[in-house]
Amino acid sequence: MNNMSDNQYSPKGPALLKQHEDNWRTDMGSIIFGQDAILRGKSVLYDFNDSSWMEFFIFGITGKKLKEYPKFLEGIWRITTSYPDPRLWNNRVAALAGTARSTGALAVSAAIAVSEATNFGLRPIKGSLDFLYRAQEKINEGLTIEEITKEELKKHRSIYGFGRPLATADERIRPFLDFSKSLGFNQGNYTNLAFEIESYLKSTRLKYQLNAAGLVAGLVADQNISTEEHYYMGILCFVAGILPCYIDALQNDEGGFFPLSTARLNFTGPKQQRKWTSNI
Repeated sequence: MNNMSDNQYSPKGPALLKQHEDNWRTDMGSIIFGQDAILRGKSVLYDFNDSSWMEFFIFGITGKKLKEYPKFLEGIWRITTSYPDPRLWNNRVAALAGTARSTGALAVSAAIAVSEATNFGLRPIKGSLDFLYRAQEKINEGLTIEEITKEELKKHRSIYGFGRPLATADERIRPFLDFSKSLGFNQGNYTNLAFEIESYLKSTRLKYQLNAAGLVAGLVADQNISTEEHYYMGILCFVAGILPCYIDALQNDEGGFFPLSTARLNFTGPKQQRKWTSNI
C-alpha cells in the first residue's frame, strides 16, 4: 500500500481503476507483517498501551486522543441507548434471531443494521447534532429560534432531538446531565441552545420536549465533534442492550418470542384454500 501523499494524480475511468489495481493508497493504517500494525501513523502494538479500547476506538475515528471524551461516550452508550428491552425495534430483531437459534454475530449485525432507522436510532442521533449546528449558523445570520424551528417543521414535519413518541418526558435527561457534569462536561453554547429551543417548542401546540438525542447533541457539539464523527461513534452504541435480548431469547423456548397466531391477522385477500406444494 502507498501513502496518499505519494501520488496526487487522479485519472478517471479505466485509468483510475488501473491505478488502484493491487494498490490501495491510504493514510489510515496497515499491517507490517511480522513487525507491527499502524493506525494513523501510530503503532497499534506500542503507542496505545496506556489507552482503553474506547480511547483507541475514538482515535481511529477522529485521529485525536480526546481527554475524558471516551468516558463521556461510554456514558452516552450506557445511559441513553442500552435499554435491554426486546420490545424495542432493534432489540426485537436480536431476540427473533435468538428464538430462531441463529448466531450471536448475525443477531447483533442485523440489529445494528436496523438501528439506522428514520425515526429511532442512528439517524436521529446524527440528525440532532446536524440540526443544532445548522440552527446556530442561522442564529448567527440573524434568524430567531421561532423562525428556525418553524422552517424545520415545515420541511421535515419534526425536529430531531425533540419530542418522544411513547412518553412526554425523557427519563434519561437528568441522569445524563448529572453524569456529564461529573466529568466536567458542563452546559455550553450548544447545550444552552438545545434548552432554548425546547423552551420555545413547549410553548407551542406541539409541546415538544428535549429528548436524550438532543441533549447529547448539545453536549457533543460543545466539544466540537463533527456530525460524521458523532455518527461513527454511535454505530455500536446499542450493542449493550442488544446482546442481553438475544441471550434471553436463546435461553428461552425455541420459537417462543412473541408468537402471533394467524387468527389475529386481519386478512382481506381472497378466501380460497391454498395448497402447500414443492412443485414450482
